[in-house]
Amino acid sequence: MKRMLGVIICLVAVVGCTNTGPKELGGTLVGAGVGGLAGSQIGGGTGRIVATGLGVLIGGLVGSEVGRSLDRADRLEMEQATQRSLESAPSGQVTTWRNPDTGHSGTVEPVRTYETSQGAYCREFQQTISVGGKVEKAYGTACRQPDGTWKIVQ
Repeated sequence: MKRMLGVIICLVAVVGCTNTGPKELGGTLVGAGVGGLAGSQIGGGTGRIVATGLGVLIGGLVGSEVGRSLDRADRLEMEQATQRSLESAPSGQVTTWRNPDTGHSGTVEPVRTYETSQGAYCREFQQTISVGGKVEKAYGTACRQPDGTWKIVQ
């Protein structure tokens, strides 16, 4: 865990020293988080640490590319589609979004709904983002907040 934190800190330091905008930095951090989570599911012991570190680095690089390309309107379309999908789409139903000004698009598909031991309702989901012909995929979990919105927790 300490090594993964060290890798994330190094990645943030490297990104912070480059000429990045807020979209790219945000994409890098989200990508690093998702990549680290995915990598931590592979192997065991030292192999898991290496996979987590590689996941952070690869996720950060992919995330920075997506973040560089998504503008505010893209993110708004994606966020609205995600909220709609998590709120009302049955598991397995794909919700799509598209920004007609940029041509960027994506999908959100809830895959599992469950209640935590604390009584919170959560949904696992798959998401894709298409930017410039490149499609990136992610997997996450969101839980309903007291105000009724869904917050991504993984």
